[in-house]
Amino acid sequence: MNTIALVGNPNSGKTTLFNVLTGSNQHVGNWPGVTVEKKEGKLKFNGTVYNIVDLPGTYSLGAFSEDEKVARDFIVKGNPDVVINVVDATNIERNLYLTTQLLEMGVKVVIALNMMDEAKLKKIEINLEDLSKAIGVPVVATIAAKRQGIEELIEKAVNAINEDLSIENKISYGEDIDKEIEILKDLLKDSTLEYPKDWIAIKALEGDKDILDQLEAKKEVKERLISLGDKAIDYELEIVDRRYDFIGKIVSKSVKKPKESVVTITDKIDKIVTNKYLGIPIFAIIMYLVFQFTFVIGSDMLGGIVEGWIESLGNVTSDLLVNLQAPDWLISFIIDGVIGGVGAVVVFVPLIMTLYFFLGILEDTGYMARAAYVMDGLMRALGLHGKTFISMIVGFGCNVPGIMSTRTLENKKDRMIALLINPFMSCGARIPIYLVFIAAFFEKNGGLVLFILYAIGILVALIMGKIFSKTLFKGESSHFIMELPPYRLPSMRSVILDMWDKVWDFLKRAGTVIFAVVTLLWILSVFPMGVEPYSQESLLGQIGTLIAPIFAPAGFGTWQASVSLFAGIAAKEAVVAILGMVYAGVSEGSELIYAIQGVFTPLTAVSFMIMVLLYTPCAATIATVKHETKSFKWAAFIAIYPFVIAWILSVLVYQIGSLLGF
Repeated sequence: MNTIALVGNPNSGKTTLFNVLTGSNQHVGNWPGVTVEKKEGKLKFNGTVYNIVDLPGTYSLGAFSEDEKVARDFIVKGNPDVVINVVDATNIERNLYLTTQLLEMGVKVVIALNMMDEAKLKKIEINLEDLSKAIGVPVVATIAAKRQGIEELIEKAVNAINEDLSIENKISYGEDIDKEIEILKDLLKDSTLEYPKDWIAIKALEGDKDILDQLEAKKEVKERLISLGDKAIDYELEIVDRRYDFIGKIVSKSVKKPKESVVTITDKIDKIVTNKYLGIPIFAIIMYLVFQFTFVIGSDMLGGIVEGWIESLGNVTSDLLVNLQAPDWLISFIIDGVIGGVGAVVVFVPLIMTLYFFLGILEDTGYMARAAYVMDGLMRALGLHGKTFISMIVGFGCNVPGIMSTRTLENKKDRMIALLINPFMSCGARIPIYLVFIAAFFEKNGGLVLFILYAIGILVALIMGKIFSKTLFKGESSHFIMELPPYRLPSMRSVILDMWDKVWDFLKRAGTVIFAVVTLLWILSVFPMGVEPYSQESLLGQIGTLIAPIFAPAGFGTWQASVSLFAGIAAKEAVVAILGMVYAGVSEGSELIYAIQGVFTPLTAVSFMIMVLLYTPCAATIATVKHETKSFKWAAFIAIYPFVIAWILSVLVYQIGSLLGF
C-alpha cells in the first residue's frame, strides 16, 4: 500500500486535512503538541487505498524534541511515497523553512497551501504558479476546514507517487560550505546510516547532536569536523541564513502583502484576552463559567435521565433474576456489584459530556492557546517552561496524553518537571467522585467547588514545579515559542466528535477496568463464606481495616473509604464504583448520595476530595511515566510522592477545619 505522509507546522491545519482525507475522528487542537505521535488512516481514491500518516506538527526537522525526531525519522526511514507539506498561507515565510529541509532530504513533496480564505482576509495575494516554479514542487491551494481543494491535492499527490520526480535542492550555502558538503559526502560513502548522504553532511555542519552521535563511529568525519574549529559555528549560522535567503527570494517573486497589516478580529480580541494584567483573570472567569454551565446543563437539566435508566435497569434485572430463581450470590453480584458499582460511575456521563463539550469549544476557537500564552509569565517566575501549561491543559482530559504531550519540550529539565506535575491536573476520571460529594453536601455551589478543586490542582502543580526546578532539576529553561492561531468559529462536528471520543473512552473504562475491579472486590466482599456481605468481617473489610488508620488523621478512616481509594489506583472512576458497592443498602433507598451523607460530613467530604485530587495517579499514568522516562525509579516516584502531598494537605484541611469548628 502506498503511503502519504502529512507534515507541517503546528496550527497549519494539518490534522484537519488528515481528518478530511481519512474521515478519521482524530482530535484537532489549536496548540503545538496535540499530535505527539504519528496517526494513521486510510484514503480510498479511484479504487486504490492509500495509507495516510499524520506526523507531529513541527517547525523544523532537527532533533531538539521528540516530535521533530518522530517526523524526521519517519520521512527518511519510513520511506513514504510522497510527503504532503501543509503550509499556512498566512505565515508562508515561516512555514517554508520546514519545506527547505524537506528539499534537502530529496523526498517527493506536494505543498498544500492551506487557509487560503484567511490569507484573502488579510489581503495576501499568492501566485501559485510562480511559487511552484520557484520551489520546484507542485503547490495546491486548500481550505481544509471547508473541504476546498482536496480533490486536486489528492490527484497531485497520487501523480507524484507514480512519477519519477527528481526533487532538487536549489539552496546554495555559499562556495565554502558547498565544497565542505561534497567532502563530507565523500567521507560518508561507506556509511550505513539510512539518511541521504548530502543531508547528513548538512546536519553535521549544523551541529545536529543526534546526527553527530550517530557519526561517532566515522572517525574521518569526526576528525574533519574537528579540523573546522571556529568555522563550524559560522557554517551553522550561514546555513540557516541561506535557507531564509532562499525563502525570501521565493516570497518576493510569488507573494504580495498589503503595505499596512490588516487589523483582524483576532487582533482586536487578543488586545483584551492576552493583556498583561487581564489575561489570567479572564482565563479564571472563563473556566469558572464553564464549570457553572456544566452543572446547570449536565446536572440540573440532564442529570436525572441516566440515573433513571440505571435505576430502572436495576429494578427490571432484579425482578427478572428473582423470577428465574437465581441464587442470592448472583443477584447480589449483578445488582449490588455490577449495576450498583459500574452504574454509580455511568450515572455521571451527562455532566462529563457537558464539561468536555465546553472545553472542546474553547479549544476549537483557539482560546486555549491564549491560556498557555497568558500563563507563560507566571510559569517563568516559577522556573517552568511556558509549554508546560499546554501539557497541563491536556491533562484535564486525561493525564496519560498530558504526560505524552511533554515530548514537545526540548529541554530534558523542562520535560521531566512537566511530566512529574501533570498528575495533579484533575482528569475526567476524577469528576464522578467530586460530583457524588458535591451532590451530597455542596449542590448549590457545585460549579464553584469544582472550579476550586481544579484551581488547587494547578496551584499544587506549580508549587511542586518550582521546588523541582530548584532541587532535582536545576538549570535554565529553554525559550518559549508559541503560535497563536486566529480565532475561528468552532466546528460543531469536530467538538462533538472530540467529546464523544472522550466519553466513549470513559465508558470503555467503566465496562472493562472498572468492571474487573468491581468483580474482584465483590468477591473479596462476600468471602470468607458465612460472613455478612460488605461487612468489616469480609476479606474486603479486613483489607480496608488494615489501611484505614493511614487516613484517620484526614477524617475518613473508615474501611469503606480506604478500600475505595485503594481501588482508585487501578482507575480513578473505581472509587465511586466501590463506594456504590460497599454502601449498598446503608440507608433507605440505597442511593449512594444518601449513604455518603450518613457517613461523611462537609469537612470530611472536602478532605476526601483533596485526597482524590492529589493522591497516587492511576496505573495507566504510572505505566506511561515508566514508558516515557524508561525508568522504574521515576514510575515509583510518581506513585509515592503525590500520595504524600495529598495526605499532608488532607490532614491539614481536616485538622484545621476541626479546630475552627467545621
